[in-house]
Amino acid sequence: MRSNSLVELDRAHWVHPVASLRGHEEAGVRVLSAAKGAWVTDDSGRDLLDGFSGLWCVNAGYGQQSLIDAATEQLQELPYATGYFGLGSEPAIRLAAELADRAPGDLNHVFFSLGGSDAVDSTIRYIQLYQHAMGTPERDQYISLDYGYHGSSSVGAGLTALPVFHNGFQVPHRWQHKIPSHYSYRNPVGTDPEAIIAASVAQLRAKVAELGPDRVAAFYVEPIQGSGGVLVPPDGWMKAMCETCHELGILFIADEVITGFGRTGPLFASEEEGIEPDFITTAKGLTSGYVPMGAVFMSDRIYQTIAEAMGPEAVGHGFTYSGHPVSAAVGLAALELYENSLLENGRHMGVRLLDGLRSLESHPLVGEVRGRGMLAAIELVTDKTAKTALPAASVSGQRLFDRAWDAGLIIRAFGNGVLGFAPPLCCTEDEIDQIIDRTRIVLDQTLKDPDIRAVMKG
Repeated sequence: MRSNSLVELDRAHWVHPVASLRGHEEAGVRVLSAAKGAWVTDDSGRDLLDGFSGLWCVNAGYGQQSLIDAATEQLQELPYATGYFGLGSEPAIRLAAELADRAPGDLNHVFFSLGGSDAVDSTIRYIQLYQHAMGTPERDQYISLDYGYHGSSSVGAGLTALPVFHNGFQVPHRWQHKIPSHYSYRNPVGTDPEAIIAASVAQLRAKVAELGPDRVAAFYVEPIQGSGGVLVPPDGWMKAMCETCHELGILFIADEVITGFGRTGPLFASEEEGIEPDFITTAKGLTSGYVPMGAVFMSDRIYQTIAEAMGPEAVGHGFTYSGHPVSAAVGLAALELYENSLLENGRHMGVRLLDGLRSLESHPLVGEVRGRGMLAAIELVTDKTAKTALPAASVSGQRLFDRAWDAGLIIRAFGNGVLGFAPPLCCTEDEIDQIIDRTRIVLDQTLKDPDIRAVMKG
């Protein structure tokens, strides 16, 4: 009765994110009721292995007592403190300092948001201030990548390059532009890393020339494109694009909302890329998804330029919950947990995850396995030579998600037949192996589908 009642209440009242409203009403909600480690439990008592860390965010895993204690103690001591009026709280101050100390380059200044989308929006605001302070307000054009994801807000959705976030929303805005992704599996120049890097640099230069060399303010990019299908750039790609931006006088923004806090190995993916962005955006793993929080890292040059130009005038940007003390306390506890054990465990388990997924490469449906650390994907095809995607009529995303769910596994099933994986960093070897075994079940069952068999090569 409880389950049925919740399903009906959900149908009647909860508008779910990125969902077909009618489709969700018809299917009904799947209610999660508990979680521990890498496992979640639904309200029927069934345990499922969470191979996607909620929404790429529960990096530390569920039920970490130190995070729970940090939130509880802070709620008892000081449940809220504004950052307005020159006020603040110890957790927010300490978290900003700890993050700045670990960030690459001179990203010494931290603005706290509630999540990734408003972190991206905040960078736009600060970049506009910076360009005005520099006397270059005409630099008002922004570039991002095809397949990129930079949030679903009114501004971020335009930087995002996925149709579902554009349809009916009147975005992208006229000042938001795209260049092709590095997407090596389907890149027109082929799979050679140097050719892909050269092509991307040329495409960025061409777009800047098209818009005007003195018009472009910033270039946004994820170190690994997450919602576009876990697209991993060739080694050296990020560095080449960053250097090109700085040569052209363009700010380089690394969107690490997904890749930050151990997802690819180090605390920040920018570290392993050897780059020093002008801004980094983070969220998700910052608090391991336990409470809402995002952060914008700003270089010292940007901060000092804005501060000097504004003088005694207030910078008119902020949120009620910027630097929330409970979120900051959890962020501090998460940082300690990552550095004490989870980053190292994540590195080991990331190798095991990719090795396990690559053991599936001989499967008739597997076109490519790609990833880095605890972030990976399998791209399914019906013809490996031609790289033919699964037929769109198969509604492959929902079918694959449902099939994984039935096998006791939660993954991200993209609409183009890509399976996404982002397990918690706390996973054991056995749990990683179970992810692989359950994925194999999904592949084998999908291979038996009549509509798939009908179009399979050979």
